[in-house]
Amino acid sequence: MNNPMPTLEEVAAEAGVSRSTASRAINGGSRVSPQAQAAVEQAIARLGYTPNRAARSLVTRRTESIGLIFPEPDVRVLSDPFFGSVIRGLNAALKDTDIQLVLIIAQPEDSLGRIERYLTNGHIDGAIVVSHHYKDQLEEIILKSRLPAVFVGRPSSTDGALHMVDVDNVAGGRVATEHLIARGRTKIAHISGPSDMAAGQDRRDGWLQAVQAAGLTPGPCHEADFTTSMGAQAMEQILSEDPDIDAVFAGSDLMALGALRVLEQNGKRVPEDVSVVGYDDLGVAETAVPPLTTVINPVAEMTRWATAELLFRLGYLSEAERFSGLATEGVETRPNAIILPTVLVERASS
Repeated sequence: MNNPMPTLEEVAAEAGVSRSTASRAINGGSRVSPQAQAAVEQAIARLGYTPNRAARSLVTRRTESIGLIFPEPDVRVLSDPFFGSVIRGLNAALKDTDIQLVLIIAQPEDSLGRIERYLTNGHIDGAIVVSHHYKDQLEEIILKSRLPAVFVGRPSSTDGALHMVDVDNVAGGRVATEHLIARGRTKIAHISGPSDMAAGQDRRDGWLQAVQAAGLTPGPCHEADFTTSMGAQAMEQILSEDPDIDAVFAGSDLMALGALRVLEQNGKRVPEDVSVVGYDDLGVAETAVPPLTTVINPVAEMTRWATAELLFRLGYLSEAERFSGLATEGVETRPNAIILPTVLVERASS
């Protein structure tokens, strides 16, 4: 017969303290002496006691869970390597904690009221928001709910009310385009991400800045949605508008894959006739034909930073623990923003 799980009363007896003192020590309460705290911790270790999460949440008013919010169709969340990298980064940040992850896929057709009720009814302690669109109203919902949250990706609000972690996408777009200019390309087109997302806007701005700084006329620019199929459609539009382009900067690697396919179908050699640069470097760039030059989008690392920031805001991490184990070189920290640097990886497509 299995031994029953030890109770709180048994922990208190083993530690030589009252039940209430043992409870306060376990739940991080005040008014517990260092000696009593140590005795309770030793008793827990000897007995193998595991606190009842439900009872503990009544004391701490915490669920010990955080939400990961993807305001995207579930088919995209399951197929785009971007989202797999987010989950890997978050799991890495939580692996040494008892905090549970709640995945919230906010479909475009979902009722905003349903999402708002979930976020305001105490189901989670805080949230990480990834791949949000300005039109999905999540920024307004987060502000209204007062739920601690960190955005991976720049929110539209610039007043500092929302916390964020992002890569310098403007610099990334500029570096990608400057690389093409350095290769002697003069007619550089761009496949941009959605205009209602910061990444789409900022990478486009970087492309335009680099082209104009070089005294070149911007090539055609067409918007897509970070998917391969829409990248292919945008490439078709670009070629119909100007078949003599000699370079393309795509705002994501998946869109760049679509561009490569269309260029091949139209008899364009890469990189001899048209150089191509993508953005992300999440695996597909290395296996593309030819392998894709791209700007690193450190999604997993950004998610780790965002999780650390959220846990700090929730009181799970101290100031000393806040960024422990994270690579800080080149990272810019502002009061409500953490910006990671951009790096270009050169491969055969350019």
